Amino acid sequence: MTEQPSAPDGPLIPMPALTPAALRAAVAQIAPAQLPSFVEHLDRAVEQAATQSTIAPLRTFLQWWGEFVAIQRYPARAARLCQLEAVAQEATDRETLRSTLSEIRQITDLAHHEISA
Repeated sequence: MTEQPSAPDGPLIPMPALTPAALRAAVAQIAPAQLPSFVEHLDRAVEQAATQSTIAPLRTFLQWWGEFVAIQRYPARAARLCQLEAVAQEATDRETLRSTLSEIRQITDLAHHEISA
C-alpha cells in the first residue's frame, strides 16, 4: 500500500482487502487518529459475534470500515463528505437538507460499490 496517487485527485492508497488486518493498515496510513475507534469497534464486533454465535457483527464491521477507507483514501471525497455533514447539521430548510443528504448518499453509495466490486 505504498502506491502514490497518479493524479492530484487520485487515491492515496489502493483499496485494501476487506480483512481486519488490511483495513487496520489502511486506517493507520490514511486516518491514524481513527485507530482507537477501529480497535474498539473490532473488539465489540468480535464480542457480539461470540455472544450471538453469528458472524453478522464481523461482516458489518468489515463493511463499515471498508466504506470508511474507500471514502478516506480520496482526500477530496473525504473533505466533501465532511463539508456536507456540516451543512446537514446546520440545515434549516427541507430542500437544503434533501439535496445535501442526496449528495452524501452518492458518496456512500460509491464507496459501497468500490468495496463490493
